Amino acid sequence: MRQDNTNQRVAVDIGGTFVDAITFDRETGDLTLEKAATTPDQPSGGVLDAVEKVDAELEATEAFVHGTTLGLNAVLERDGARIGIITNEGFTDVHEIGRTNLERDSMYDINYQKPESMVPRRRRLGVPGRLNADGAVVEELDEDAVREAADELVAEHDVEAIAICFLHSYQNGQHEQAAADVVRDAHPEVSVSVSSDITGEYREYERTSTAVLDSYIKPIFENYVDTLDESLTGAGFDGSFFVTRSGGGTLTAESAKTAPVHTILSGPAGGLIGAARVGDATDRENLITVDMGGTSLDAAVVEDGSPVVKYDSTLEHQPMLIPVYDIRTIGAGGGSIAWLDGDLLKVGPESAGADPGPICYDNGGTQPTVTDAALALGFLDPGDFLGGEMDTAVDDAIAGIEGVLADPLDTSVPDASRGVFDVALANTVGAIREITVEKGLDPRDFSMVAYGGAGPMFVPLLARELGVKEVLVPQAPSVFSAWGMLMADVVYDFSQTMIAVLDDVELETLDAAFEELEAEGRETLTEEGVAEADQRLERAVEMRYFGQEHTVEVDADGVDDLDELAERFQAQHETRYGHTMDDPVQVVHLRVRAVGENDKPTLDEQEPRTGDALEPTDTREAYCFAAGEFTEFDVYERATLAPGDELAGPAVVTEPTTSLVFHSDQHATVDEYGHIVITTGGEQ
Repeated sequence: MRQDNTNQRVAVDIGGTFVDAITFDRETGDLTLEKAATTPDQPSGGVLDAVEKVDAELEATEAFVHGTTLGLNAVLERDGARIGIITNEGFTDVHEIGRTNLERDSMYDINYQKPESMVPRRRRLGVPGRLNADGAVVEELDEDAVREAADELVAEHDVEAIAICFLHSYQNGQHEQAAADVVRDAHPEVSVSVSSDITGEYREYERTSTAVLDSYIKPIFENYVDTLDESLTGAGFDGSFFVTRSGGGTLTAESAKTAPVHTILSGPAGGLIGAARVGDATDRENLITVDMGGTSLDAAVVEDGSPVVKYDSTLEHQPMLIPVYDIRTIGAGGGSIAWLDGDLLKVGPESAGADPGPICYDNGGTQPTVTDAALALGFLDPGDFLGGEMDTAVDDAIAGIEGVLADPLDTSVPDASRGVFDVALANTVGAIREITVEKGLDPRDFSMVAYGGAGPMFVPLLARELGVKEVLVPQAPSVFSAWGMLMADVVYDFSQTMIAVLDDVELETLDAAFEELEAEGRETLTEEGVAEADQRLERAVEMRYFGQEHTVEVDADGVDDLDELAERFQAQHETRYGHTMDDPVQVVHLRVRAVGENDKPTLDEQEPRTGDALEPTDTREAYCFAAGEFTEFDVYERATLAPGDELAGPAVVTEPTTSLVFHSDQHATVDEYGHIVITTGGEQ
């Protein structure tokens, strides 16, 4: 049982280089934050180090909220579990055949090779049993065949997890659940992923792929969560353990273990939740968020106050039928390695990570990184890295840049370092345009939010390149994703495929289907301990014109008749695509989001400056991209800034875990919440 004296919430975000931890005292409103090194060989170790460093009182902690890229990294590195598939007889090759379409980057590649399947053919087995498209049983499931298939996968192929996906199980999960029971009874040591537990939507290939990804990370995720939970409990924690979801909100760790694929992007999701909260408080509805950490850069869009969610995303060429924030991830973090492909300078995707890290970490790294280039350009203070906790080998970093990049290119260390930033910028601009320009959005109509350990240093440059009107750097940007996790509510998504022309549907039929999904949502939230007064249900319908392939999500709350729903669809379609059509409108999926609201930290206004005017604490020679040369930068400590302060570029604003850098054609002001807002050119 939870202790009565709990008043603290703790959030921890584990990245490729550092673990960020933050505590929130519900009584006083105080926030405390710290960073610790990631421990790749034992991920829970770095989490516990960060919890200890932030001095969290676990015995007085009501909730522990966690974001992790453990599953994501397992997929990216092809280091997941050894898995098998049990499906309908005759459909064992669905996962390998997939779709005939190619990704845009490969469309005209004559040397294209299809990515190797995660599950070789010998580990994909079919069993008798069939449902029709309405979910009715056509042929009973052969449970003996299921048992024999499971025995073969375990005995002959030594699988650690099995994905179960049958045709039309989105309409009726009876056969899948029966097969799962057989497998669990015969082999309790094997993890089982069931497609109908993960998604209630049609398309057998996409459902199979989603179940495969889930099973691929499930043993690793279960072991990690159990180990961390045991350690937290041993340290006195007796509250609720939550994991951030890829599509927003949180779910309990136990629920996450059932379908860990829902957490595959849980780390970056925290920052988006926080950005939406800051945008709401500052009347900024349209945002481009840029989270630049040690290993990667994550970019996403908040439109009309809400992060953009996709229901048909892909990960390493594998489709996922789950709600996921539309995040673009590229290998452009502080630890991304700069290297030469002949005479061509490239940055990433390989990262130096936490071990050995950049050369300047003095931990055995030999390849120059973005962080090493930042030191060479004067953006970072070698004597004040991580608030002075980490010594930096600046001479070794410069020597590494010289030997690996500058000398082979017959250029100077500053020019090579500037080139590292130019390449990283070019890579990032492409990612931003994918989620804006290619979707009919103009980046210049958005504000940009910069966070992550390297975000405040890099994003002002990115804004100059894209012509974005302003950059907002929130309080504690280096642990902003962890802060965002404190803003997360408990969220569960429920969906059901219902393909029908809207004119052929009765409002009562639609309401009945929604009410069934809402009943599931209420039951789940109640089981998770969410009081009825804190429960909120949101309806949405995915719709399209008859004959179209892709859908548009339409808010269905408060709809009094189907004509109103059709009008909402028409308006949404015109906003997204710039036109409407006279074709019949079709319903495809019904969605219900069940939300359990949590107590959250508030954004409080700060006191303006009194007394002496703001003065820089120091000056530093650094490279100004606007001037194209090294020049004198004013240096400020963020702790000394107050609302109303104005800072002319070029300048550096330091805080213990990050540095904000902006250039001579940029100007910064501090708003009423202590956020720093940077504008370029005449917009001051």
